[in-house]
Amino acid sequence: MTPTPRSSTFGVDLGGTNTRVALVDPDGTIVEQRIGPTATTLDGIVEFITDTARALSHHRPDAAALGVGAAGMVDRDGVIHYSPNVPAFLRAPVRARLTESLGLPVAVDNDANVAALAELVYGAGRGCDDFLLVTLGTGVGGGVVVNGKVLRGAHGFAAEIGHFQVDPHGPRCACGELGHWEALASGTALGALGRAAAARGEAPSVLALADGEVSGIRGTHVGEAAQRGAPDAVALVVEYAHQVAIGLVGLVNIFDPDKVLVSGGLVDLGDVLLGPLAAAFHGRIEGAPYRPAVPVVVAELGGSAGMIGAAALARELLTLGAP
Repeated sequence: MTPTPRSSTFGVDLGGTNTRVALVDPDGTIVEQRIGPTATTLDGIVEFITDTARALSHHRPDAAALGVGAAGMVDRDGVIHYSPNVPAFLRAPVRARLTESLGLPVAVDNDANVAALAELVYGAGRGCDDFLLVTLGTGVGGGVVVNGKVLRGAHGFAAEIGHFQVDPHGPRCACGELGHWEALASGTALGALGRAAAARGEAPSVLALADGEVSGIRGTHVGEAAQRGAPDAVALVVEYAHQVAIGLVGLVNIFDPDKVLVSGGLVDLGDVLLGPLAAAFHGRIEGAPYRPAVPVVVAELGGSAGMIGAAALARELLTLGAP
């Protein structure tokens, strides 16, 4: 059977902890997926993806290409130059290695870019040519869609939205620089707010969830206490929401999107976070009373966006007539 853009494709969500491989139909439906711990070497990563894709292929023998979304700096040749969470990714020729191993066309991009592509094609970005996707999790990631295309930049490294400086005197980011938005707007940052408040004696509900250990407080403890309605934790989430809004306002002023999609683990807090986030965000954009409103909405595809978007990326290869 000749491969076509309507063939099923494989989508890989390649993270620092786990690797998820899915067989995805052209309508975005996941036929089957499998998960395993991310190997510590490039050889091990290639072997796991190859073996898993071959095992899944019995469902759709016409599966014709594979896409990978990886946490890291991915160039246009599918080389992952650097990833803080995957030691094997240091100028790693992932696309070339997988193409050789599988004998299929392979596309590789940043994980947030493929998540944005998934929302553009199948999710909350359908019918919208200009939007931002912001992922609030352990770190802050994102994708930018401009004129119906994912913005990738000159080298493929665009949209590292967690790494612009909002406070030169702020906390140190995981990348080593001071005051990046990620250091203020991630789940890690929410945990830091909780620890600082508990050390001042101002977060008893959060401290109780961490068994009385200030050093053990994580963002999840703050979120859980806030969802229970504890006033001290709610106040911390409101403070955190203001820090998220600072970055969103700047990005909206720069890119002028129709909407902002938010995803990631912090979104599970629901209105506990989204309410104060909307309140802090709206009205702070330049010329807010004189421009169309920019809604902040929850992305639709959740944890499956990486696999679905990677499969859509692979389908683009077939559209372009890749061998």
